[in-house]
Amino acid sequence: MIDFTSAQIDFSLIAPEIALLAAAFVILLFASFKKTTQLAPVIALLGIAVSITFIASQWNHQVSGFYGMVTCDQFGVSFKLLFAIIAIMGVLIAQKYLEAKNLNRPEYYALLLFSTMGMMVMANTTDLVVIFLGLEIMSVPLYVLAGFARRSLESNEAGIKYFIMGAFASAFLLMGIAFVFGASETTDLRRIVADFSFNLSHSRALLLSGIGFILIGFAFKVGAAPFHSWVPDVYQGAPTPVTAFFSVGPKAAGFAALLRIFSYGFNEVELLTNLFWGIAVLTMIVGNVLALRQTNVKRILAYSSIAHAGYIFVALTVGGSNAISSAIFYLTAYTMFNVGGFAIVTLLETRSKAKPELSELNGMAKAHPYLAALLTLFIFALAGFPPTVGFIGKFYIFSEAINNGFIWLTIIGVMNSFISVYYYFKILRATYFENTDASFAKLELAPSMLLLFIICALGTLGIGLFPQTIINISQKAIFAFL
Repeated sequence: MIDFTSAQIDFSLIAPEIALLAAAFVILLFASFKKTTQLAPVIALLGIAVSITFIASQWNHQVSGFYGMVTCDQFGVSFKLLFAIIAIMGVLIAQKYLEAKNLNRPEYYALLLFSTMGMMVMANTTDLVVIFLGLEIMSVPLYVLAGFARRSLESNEAGIKYFIMGAFASAFLLMGIAFVFGASETTDLRRIVADFSFNLSHSRALLLSGIGFILIGFAFKVGAAPFHSWVPDVYQGAPTPVTAFFSVGPKAAGFAALLRIFSYGFNEVELLTNLFWGIAVLTMIVGNVLALRQTNVKRILAYSSIAHAGYIFVALTVGGSNAISSAIFYLTAYTMFNVGGFAIVTLLETRSKAKPELSELNGMAKAHPYLAALLTLFIFALAGFPPTVGFIGKFYIFSEAINNGFIWLTIIGVMNSFISVYYYFKILRATYFENTDASFAKLELAPSMLLLFIICALGTLGIGLFPQTIINISQKAIFAFL
């Protein structure tokens, strides 16, 4: 029997997760009442606000609890704050879209909170089994959200495809954890690190096999090549607010686990550097090259998401505290401008019978110049142009790569950034230069969407001009990493 009076059972360590769970339960409890549809986003935002309050109180507190299952450190706290911000964006981006598509059901917000809670569980532990538990809590609601538009064949296909590929990824990850446990007799990363050299010498094949399976599992989750095939179809088929959430939330959670496991737990395996090098190069090339032929904006952003995963793998390849810090900064930056780009697409799709094709952008610059200017800002950030935060993020990662001798990796990364300019500018060409006199229906900018645009624009441009605060936070996040 668990002794709940033990000093090890400290519920304040999981207070942010409990706040999200409670808000989700409240939404589901009253889901049958008609007014809950309007109140659900408010309840969700209140739950996230309470969660952020608890997260802020955990900063600078390096503690462990629940018999080693929960580790509250600055690395986990920084990622939990990022997940909470992403959840706020997920709520704001969805309201107008769900109404326009007749999908406005309170379950959306509950599923969003459950998934965010799973992400926090992943970031708040050093135990492989708990990381897997958090991954499943995150993933199962996402399978439902991908197929949330029940009358859409594309959405149904996205949900099934994401479920099948997610199940394969989970199987690989669980097999890897089992192999690592067989080699080290523990799933606690701190004990694995302490005995790593001994375990590697006595159970080398078993341990390396486990590490390989864990890497495959997380490579699926973050959409890294060659495990990326599900990304374009799922991103295209899922409702656009869900796609926006997919593109940043699970990716950030996956990289949080990858950084925790491989930059600390298994960093003594020299083979991993070459493996990460290959994954980074392949992911950048596959994402950018395959995006060149796309005409659907969501598919362009999907392949762009794959390419950006490659840039973050550059930081994993380099390793070390500064590289981890650069990865955290880049994930924060990527959240701002990528959600901003998807928000524009979401707004466009609120029009009757609108589809996320490049041709749908024709005439927008004339009808909505401010909206076109926002789109330009987000595209410039995705392409890595100064003074946006996208440039600072890439500069930070590539600088660390050069400082650690990864010259060719940096050259390949920069060349891929140049390639990406072509397909990003296809979006701007459709907006400003193609069929400029095309009729463009008037768009209604809901207060929630306006607030989201303000957050994304300030984050994209403000952090780009004044990045030091976020850089300092990302550097402090790796203090006392485990």
